[in-house]
Amino acid sequence: MTSASEPKPALLLAEYDTAADVVHAAEKVRDAGYKNWDTHTPFPIHGMDKAMGLKDSILGLIVFPVGVLGTTAAFTMMHWMNGIDYPLVIGGKPAGAPGTLPSMIPIMFELTVLFSAFAIVFGMFGLNKLPRHHHPIFNASDRFNRATDDKFFVSIEVEDPKFNLEKTKKLLESTHPVHIELVNHDADEDAQEAV
Repeated sequence: MTSASEPKPALLLAEYDTAADVVHAAEKVRDAGYKNWDTHTPFPIHGMDKAMGLKDSILGLIVFPVGVLGTTAAFTMMHWMNGIDYPLVIGGKPAGAPGTLPSMIPIMFELTVLFSAFAIVFGMFGLNKLPRHHHPIFNASDRFNRATDDKFFVSIEVEDPKFNLEKTKKLLESTHPVHIELVNHDADEDAQEAV
């Protein structure tokens, strides 16, 4: 048990020089059975999803029903407004009648796209647990700032059920990183320590 003055560990952070090294490390961490971990790279790496064992996104399962809802809402709205609430007769035919579907298609398309766009944006925020205003890795170290430039990182969080400081450190060491660092929840630089 740690005292109030001791910093609480948040994660182990391993640094790599090349994309191939971080992919190899991701495969080892995946095979070891860790769940709460991530990779941090300056650019997308082909094959990283597979190396991390990530499944396909379920975003499509959210977007499709919402898009169908948009189509249905548009049809219902036009049928109600033009055929029931305020019937219009255009070219000798009621505007809201079932035979006037071709005139409804542009609006149905537009609402399908609009609803789908909202589902994509809010679904992505929800699935990615955003906005996340703070994570200990954001203030990890000066070394981590290069994750957006030319360095590659793997982080394993303390909350992971398999996390054991010594075993996890040995696993990361077996991937031949340039540097391993224990990142604490405290934001000040004194709380960070090289392992």
